[in-house]
Amino acid sequence: MERHDTIVIGSGFGGAVMALRLAQKGARVLVLERGRRWQRETFPSLSGKDWWWDESAPHRRNGWLDFRYFGDMSVVQGAAVGGGSQIYANVSIPAPPERFEHGWPAAISHAALVPHYQQVARMMNVQLLPENQLTARTQLMRDAAAAVGAADRFRRVPLAVTFDPGWHYGLAQPFDHARSRTWINAQGQQQGTCIHCGNCDIGCPVLAKNTLDLNYLADAERLGAEIRPLHHVRCIEPLPEGGYRVTVHDLAAQRFHTLDAKRVVIAAGSIGSTELLLRCRDQYQTLPALSGQLGKGWLSNGDFLTPAFYPDRDISPSRGPTITAAIDFLDGSENGARFFVEDGGFPDLLANRMLRRKRFFLRLAPIERNRLAQALARMRGKRDPLSQMMPWFGQAVDEPGGRLSLGRRWYAPWRRDRLKLAWDYRAAEHAVEELVKMHSRLSAATGGRAVIPPTWRWLRNLVTPHPLGGCKMADSAAQGVVDHRGEVFGYPNLFVMDGAVVPVALGLNPSQTIAALAEHAATGIN
Repeated sequence: MERHDTIVIGSGFGGAVMALRLAQKGARVLVLERGRRWQRETFPSLSGKDWWWDESAPHRRNGWLDFRYFGDMSVVQGAAVGGGSQIYANVSIPAPPERFEHGWPAAISHAALVPHYQQVARMMNVQLLPENQLTARTQLMRDAAAAVGAADRFRRVPLAVTFDPGWHYGLAQPFDHARSRTWINAQGQQQGTCIHCGNCDIGCPVLAKNTLDLNYLADAERLGAEIRPLHHVRCIEPLPEGGYRVTVHDLAAQRFHTLDAKRVVIAAGSIGSTELLLRCRDQYQTLPALSGQLGKGWLSNGDFLTPAFYPDRDISPSRGPTITAAIDFLDGSENGARFFVEDGGFPDLLANRMLRRKRFFLRLAPIERNRLAQALARMRGKRDPLSQMMPWFGQAVDEPGGRLSLGRRWYAPWRRDRLKLAWDYRAAEHAVEELVKMHSRLSAATGGRAVIPPTWRWLRNLVTPHPLGGCKMADSAAQGVVDHRGEVFGYPNLFVMDGAVVPVALGLNPSQTIAALAEHAATGIN
């Protein structure tokens, strides 16, 4: 039987931090990651394929994005070594002090997390978008804030991206990959600098994005930690002599096997960690004493995107980092709602396709090359229909309106094995409505027209890339699932450390808070 000191399940912002810090304490660490270890050449931004993860058949479809539809609420997650750091929009920002005033264990406060926030920012090499590289979206954000009397609320947000101060939009072919300058980071990994290509969410082709596999996980591997991609954990059970047995599905080999460890850290995200524990308690009954709070207190973090169209302004939302700036209304000044307006961007899939065709083009015979060149020239002459669209984005402080559980399938009612999310839109309605109103106001003040998605206007449906809760931390099992270190009540040396443990909405991007909580937890584990 294969034995380890510590098994970490998942390699996102919680798992990567725990893997490194426990390895630094001398533990023999094994990281089991369901997704692939993506290489630059295999990113969807460059390959144009392997987009989707299918939880029902991950051995056949183990792509970049895991999209879960739960009816009124849908969740977008990453599947990769590096977890959500591969698909998120780079924002690494601490939550404000007032978000820690209620709902947390007594040991967790903003002051207690400040040194951990600072450590995460150093490890992720966090920077602001340089003033000489402001995008059209950044400029629009600044203009809009001033137009509604909120100029003092505007700010560039800290990003886990490396910028070259010498890069600017006036360069010849500024977005060409050759404009990226290579450098070696503090963990000995080669990266590049940002060229504003807009592919942050689908794989940065120049490695300017400081993802976890290039820092925390790289350091953990240097200290002896082992990472096994395409290993999907299905069950955890306690051993009589202490420790735990983990059943894992090796997706590449298509076989199941078991591993033993003294300590297990679950870091599979709000959906993944909660689902795994629900299966252990309710389906396999290996962890029957888990708190009755498991699955409760789930939050969407109020994510919302409102497109606005500008007839006289070129926005070019596919140029620049996906998010660059914010207008901060987290003080509750807008009818008591607290929210954080951000710009949004999206990849230029057409340009990516043309780049792939260019590589193919160089391998063609001369006559074929000439015909293809003429076709591409005609495509380049057409105006981008989305160049005048501003994707107003943001997060809002919602209430815990969701509950995850295992339900029965209509065609197999004797089986209770389908993950369900019951979500009450009223928990988010006021905060999201005020965020949408501000999107419309900012648009109108700058000559744009906001279009509220009918999925919200008529159906009250949302999509979130920032799910929180499900295994919330608290001071007792009556209040939550884990303590302030993420240790599961009733199960020593079993931990949860990711977005699942966050008990309140943050109202802004949660990655740095999740990593800071993991830094805090690791200090208390021997």
